[in-house]
Amino acid sequence: QVQLVESGGGLVQAGGSLKLSCAASGRTVNNYYMGWFRQAPGKEREFVAAFTWSSVWTYYADTVKGRFTISRDNAKNTVSLQMNSLKPEDTAVYYCAAGRGPYYMNRGYDYWGQGTQVTVSS
Repeated sequence: QVQLVESGGGLVQAGGSLKLSCAASGRTVNNYYMGWFRQAPGKEREFVAAFTWSSVWTYYADTVKGRFTISRDNAKNTVSLQMNSLKPEDTAVYYCAAGRGPYYMNRGYDYWGQGTQVTVSS
């Protein structure tokens, strides 16, 4: 089992920044993808960003590329999502997830956090 706990959500004005964190515990996730997804009201949960612990590659949805950065702290077993130049359409519940992939699909992840709300006001 893998436990994932997100933090860092909140309310921010358009153009502002927020940093989300995800603390992972439990079994080793060295060969897993770690991803961030989001779900806006009335919409399906969508891929935001991901990486694998075992490589340097990172992946981003086109809608966030250049604005969001996913990073890791191996010593603390945490994953972060730095979100800059936020837009009202970024408003959603953001979820941290771990799994074996495909990295861009919900079904590619076996473990999910409880989610953290991000609200961007215009």
